[in-house]
Amino acid sequence: MTGREDGRVTEERSGAGDPARTLALLWGKAATAPRRGPTRQLTLATVLDTAMALADRSGLTALTMRELARELGVVPMTLYTYVPGKAELLDLMLDTLYQRMPRTDTTGAPWRARLTAVAGENRELFTTHPWAVGVSTSRPPLGPGLMAKYEHELSAFDGLALSDVERDDCLTYLLSFVQANARQAHQHSLAAREGTDEQWWTRIAPLLAEVLDPHRYPLASRVGTAAGEAHGGTLDPEHAYHFGLARVLDGLAVLIATAATRATAPDG
Repeated sequence: MTGREDGRVTEERSGAGDPARTLALLWGKAATAPRRGPTRQLTLATVLDTAMALADRSGLTALTMRELARELGVVPMTLYTYVPGKAELLDLMLDTLYQRMPRTDTTGAPWRARLTAVAGENRELFTTHPWAVGVSTSRPPLGPGLMAKYEHELSAFDGLALSDVERDDCLTYLLSFVQANARQAHQHSLAAREGTDEQWWTRIAPLLAEVLDPHRYPLASRVGTAAGEAHGGTLDPEHAYHFGLARVLDGLAVLIATAATRATAPDG
């Protein structure tokens, strides 16, 4: 991963700030600075770029208004002339990431290839900016970045006879898997800083042998050993992603086939 975190999983969520002020900032409708007072030394873009760089480097737990002000070389109160607070700042950061995401042109590709591209784009976002994986977006930042992302991703289901609700459900299901896998992969990378899986097993194996009776847990012993040998450790994030994505697509294939049958069935 290109970003670094302190190991703590945040429980931040988007949409937690003042919705009116957040939307005004997201869509560039915020009031301009008053004529009185000192001239602004920064731009909102600079504030956001610095905030994202700080989060990439140290995680969201390190991103406070005070620490961000220190990074920018201003007093903390200066930041409040750009954003009302950290909640609104987080929404702007996420929407900026969404605006900058590469969008693969999959015109004419089979639906599995289109959805695989969507999954890959989101996986890359979480890999590059691991702080984003810990943010709950049940109330998403409804800015231009998110809307462009949503439009692009929904188009991956074109021509599949799905209803609008089914299209949204399928996308939610796909992206939920990607985020869960990215969280697991990030946690695994944090653990790897303390040593490889092989080193961990070398330390724990003698202790486990003293307490674990394989006859009492025959399935766990046999399957766990086979999986560990196959993956070279407790978890292979790359394998888990590709295996899981294939199963997600297999599941969606059933719904897509049902929708196609429904669309071609005679009325009544």
